[in-house]
Amino acid sequence: MKQKILLIFGICTLFVSITLAQNNKMVLVEAESFVERGGWVLDQQFMDQMGSPFLMAHGMGKPVADASTPVSIPSRGTWYVYVHTWNWCAPWKTKEKPGRFQLSVNGTRLDNDLGLGDRWGWEYAGSIDIKGKMNTVALHDLTGFNGRCDAILFSKEKEVQISNEGDRMYQFRKKLTGIPDKPENGGTYDMVVVGAGTAGLGAAIKGAREGMKVALIHNRPVPGGNNSVEVQVVASGGLNLEPYPRLGDVIRDIKNVYRRPTHVDSIIAAEKNLTFFPNMHVFTLEKEGDKIKSVTAKHIETNKETIFHAPVFVDCTGDGNIGFLAGAEYRVGREMRGETRETLAPSRPDNIVLGTTLSWWSKNSGQPAAFPECEWAIQFNEESSEKVTRGSNWWETGFLYDQVNEGEYIRDYLFRAIYGNWAFLKNKSRDKGSYANLELETVFYVAGKRESRRLVGDVLLTQQDTEGGYIKYDDAFVTCTYNLDQHFPTPKNSFFFPGEEFISTMKHYFNDLGTPRRYLRDDQVIPPFRVPYRCLYSVNVDNLFMAGRNVSVSHIVLSASRVQETTGMMGELVGLAASLCKKYNCTPRDVYKNHLKELESKIK
Repeated sequence: MKQKILLIFGICTLFVSITLAQNNKMVLVEAESFVERGGWVLDQQFMDQMGSPFLMAHGMGKPVADASTPVSIPSRGTWYVYVHTWNWCAPWKTKEKPGRFQLSVNGTRLDNDLGLGDRWGWEYAGSIDIKGKMNTVALHDLTGFNGRCDAILFSKEKEVQISNEGDRMYQFRKKLTGIPDKPENGGTYDMVVVGAGTAGLGAAIKGAREGMKVALIHNRPVPGGNNSVEVQVVASGGLNLEPYPRLGDVIRDIKNVYRRPTHVDSIIAAEKNLTFFPNMHVFTLEKEGDKIKSVTAKHIETNKETIFHAPVFVDCTGDGNIGFLAGAEYRVGREMRGETRETLAPSRPDNIVLGTTLSWWSKNSGQPAAFPECEWAIQFNEESSEKVTRGSNWWETGFLYDQVNEGEYIRDYLFRAIYGNWAFLKNKSRDKGSYANLELETVFYVAGKRESRRLVGDVLLTQQDTEGGYIKYDDAFVTCTYNLDQHFPTPKNSFFFPGEEFISTMKHYFNDLGTPRRYLRDDQVIPPFRVPYRCLYSVNVDNLFMAGRNVSVSHIVLSASRVQETTGMMGELVGLAASLCKKYNCTPRDVYKNHLKELESKIK
């Protein structure tokens, strides 16, 4: 029996009128397809929730250069223009709307400011007299503070009901943009890996080197995930550790991608068995029984859809997106002590998770540099503010929120924290003279997540498995050299911003075998525990591997196993196991049951 699973985005309530699209009375322009982006950036992180990638004016307080594109409009006369956008500060009910922008057609700015609505929806920009077929549309940022444009609709009728919800929205936009009903065939592979972070790169490259034909699908333009130039989380952990010194060969060569991105690109390009598909987001899949048959990805710039077939798939998305689409069993939040017997677990289960980070830093401009007051941002005083000129992993939030479905809220809250704190330091702090010549140089907008969904495998690793210095699983192959690392809001931050904290502290629980990891060289590390192979495939989707922060461990264990050198080795092990799936025409579980010694021999 075939199943088709589709991520449906549900936001607002307007209705659909596809008949107009069939009568040349509507023209839809997807913002992500703009020919010239100017200073606007492409953000695809929340397309499963709101329906599409969008352009964002990420100017750190300075209006960005215009984005523009040519548009063919079929007839002359008056056209009414709507823009799919919103006021991203609406959840906090701020009076000021920081993401305002305007739209122009052929150099004429339309009447209304945009980015004002309280949720994603179609805002009326104004009307324009079209005099010819070829026209130019441009976005004009007014603030420099993350205005966002998803799509522009030209309509011959002013009073028009526009789809803004779920599958109706998807079909409406697909029809107007001319995307075929049937996706393009992307080919059949021995293994499809989704997600090109450290884990995905490890799986794809190792699998390719084992002779497998591999597709690596990634929804950003650059590989690396949290280790990429867009997020810049340093890869930590340990590699090539006894008794399995061959695990880590790939990751040792590519780690810290952001420091040498062209090096990693050349490694990917050199793998003749590996095909890399950047800017492709998997949003639907097909199953036959308990196996995935294919996945379909959408290009985040062109919206073109492509289908990929394989006997095995690897979920390296971090959020467990492929497992979620396939109906894989998963967990979110903290397990209770009564279930796992973990001494660090809470007495009751909850949805608390490790948070999301945006790094940022400033530079000395050599002269006074102004910065707006930012009344829409979090407001600070001398006691609540952070007297810093940069922020990294400790700027962390979203502990109490759904890291997948509330991802835009979490990321935007960090914007409000960073900009609000900087505005106070620049304009009101008693030490503002120290910040006078400083200006923001970088604020990342791609969120660095630590935890969301964890897919369940045949083994769920718990705290007890990390203690005592013994290995109780015969497939415990991936050595984790990082300590249990729980993150909590700082007392100061909790005092001033209860329930909405954004500054964290770390509490390390060192293993009882020796010195804390940070005081040791790689060759001195005493491995505290190993992750079993059975944590790296799904308990109920027969041909699904996983590697990364979405593997089968408890919340407590994830605090150690999530670091990127460790997840990269998970990926390498999965790549090797997938090659045995091909060799013996078997499932990931069969590799454990029948071919474990052969798998182990490949990593010694």
